[in-house]
Amino acid sequence: MTRKITLGAARIKLGLQDKLLIGNLNAKRDWGYAPDYVAAMWKILQHDQPDDFVIGTGESHSVREFLDEAFGYLNMDWREYVEIDPRYFRPTEVDFLLADYSYARKTLGWEPRITFKDLVKIMVDADLELIGLPSPGEGKRLLEKHHGAWHRWDSQVVSMGI
Repeated sequence: MTRKITLGAARIKLGLQDKLLIGNLNAKRDWGYAPDYVAAMWKILQHDQPDDFVIGTGESHSVREFLDEAFGYLNMDWREYVEIDPRYFRPTEVDFLLADYSYARKTLGWEPRITFKDLVKIMVDADLELIGLPSPGEGKRLLEKHHGAWHRWDSQVVSMGI
């Protein structure tokens, strides 16, 4: 869903697409940045005792909020481009997901570095560049700040049939 939104916004900005079809705008998720979760996995592997950990951001945001952030980052109003399509409603939809990572923080000293708004900017920047548009660059600056120069998406972003 998230990649569909960020790539759709980029394609609409470039004029390659007119509309974005979406299902449930009210579903809430705890969206996080995969490299943050990999760092958590590494810390779990270093832990002396086997244990169960919940990894997430501790923030829950709706699909509607994701649309606000992605299109807003491009100075566009998603309401002009997004249509609700019942085909994209999931029959077994979970309406609300939120992780409590407090045990991982206490036990492992792990916390996510990338916030929800940061994640959206990172994804939009990557998808703009994928289709050949310059990005505002805030996503790249956030990666540099929180993950250092090692993290580059050049040649890592997978095309979704562009």
